[in-house]
Amino acid sequence: MDAASVLPALAAVPPGVLTGTTAATLVELADPLDPQTVLTRLRAAAASPGPLVVCLAGQLHLDRRQQLPHLALARTTPATLRYTALPWHWLAAELGVRPPGTTTVVADLAADPEVWQRLADAPGLLHLGPGPLFHARVVPAPRRGEPTTPEYLRAWAELWRSGARLTPAAAHAEAAARAVTVAPAPEPVFLTPTPAPPPARTHAVAPVPPTRTARASTPAPASVPAPASASAPTPAPASAPRPSRASAPGSVAAAVAVPRPASGPRPAPVPAIPPAYAPAPPPAPGPAGAAGPAAPVDPHPAILAAAMAGRHGEAAAVAAAWEHDALRRYGPRSVEAVHWTEVRADLARLAGEPARSCELWLAAAEARLGMLQRADDPDVEGAVDRAHHQWEHIEDPARARALGPTLVDLRRRVPGRRPGALAALTRRMR
Repeated sequence: MDAASVLPALAAVPPGVLTGTTAATLVELADPLDPQTVLTRLRAAAASPGPLVVCLAGQLHLDRRQQLPHLALARTTPATLRYTALPWHWLAAELGVRPPGTTTVVADLAADPEVWQRLADAPGLLHLGPGPLFHARVVPAPRRGEPTTPEYLRAWAELWRSGARLTPAAAHAEAAARAVTVAPAPEPVFLTPTPAPPPARTHAVAPVPPTRTARASTPAPASVPAPASASAPTPAPASAPRPSRASAPGSVAAAVAVPRPASGPRPAPVPAIPPAYAPAPPPAPGPAGAAGPAAPVDPHPAILAAAMAGRHGEAAAVAAAWEHDALRRYGPRSVEAVHWTEVRADLARLAGEPARSCELWLAAAEARLGMLQRADDPDVEGAVDRAHHQWEHIEDPARARALGPTLVDLRRRVPGRRPGALAALTRRMR
């Protein structure tokens, strides 16, 4: 997919047209190299309380170990897919927790044969949750040397530039018709927002984070990892790199429009969970006229059940929603927020993502130390030990080198109870 070819058309669209606001910020990522960079920019954009529009163009590949789709980046090869491509469930985790109706995602994608087959068997494979309005064209990946172009996304850009005030559904229909006319790709599949299917009765159900404002006691972890602490990484400012016009295999172009917030405080949005994953439990019956708070429901068993069943994207999205809720209520330097970062770290381990797990455990340890916990505190030692263990399982040398200095610094401050851990780490780094 020649993703970068659509950037000029998108760049010509005034950002305010995308969001329907008087002012907005536009971020372009042309042929990005590192999935963590894309995640950081996406997370910063998703943190905005206003309307958000995300445009994606690229090629989807299936990770054979996890059986999860990934969006290829500039350096992605079949051998390095798990470390150089963007996991699709990361998109779901970041965008799925935004309030419904505030997020629009338009994607023009080419799918490798394995993803194409999975999409035929499971139309909800690319589901991003009930919040985002997701419109996409998916075509089979072309043979080597025969690149395809994102004509569907280009048609959206032309409609935006024309000033036509179409609903997303009408814009999708018009863009689909134009794309088929300009470049009749074989067997295109068009995806539109549809209600999430009801959960199977055998699936575990995780509750939505409570919306009451009274401080609730921290839920005790069930069978999810013992809390080690970590605060979610603070999103970096979404500064826009200068787009490159070179097209590389596995390239992706993303245009994100976020309105600048108006002056004055805004209430933080309450995270939303896909109803197919986490419907809110009905209130317990009580006497007429009685209005007491609903009994808290522990989400940990359902999250773990989803992860153990291989539904890693679902588990990650629910845990991310609880973390967002804890951050909103108690702040980043709180036991509640740190606990949910640790849950996400262990979910990454279960998903076979040691680099991501290591990164989250490192953040957990830093957060606990920032909360003035002692270096010999079992929770601090546990976070550093888990980060060290996951680091040893990272197969990508570049990712290991990138995380190594932070881990060495933490090991110097938190030597742990394993003799020689710092010396062994230093030898591995050399």
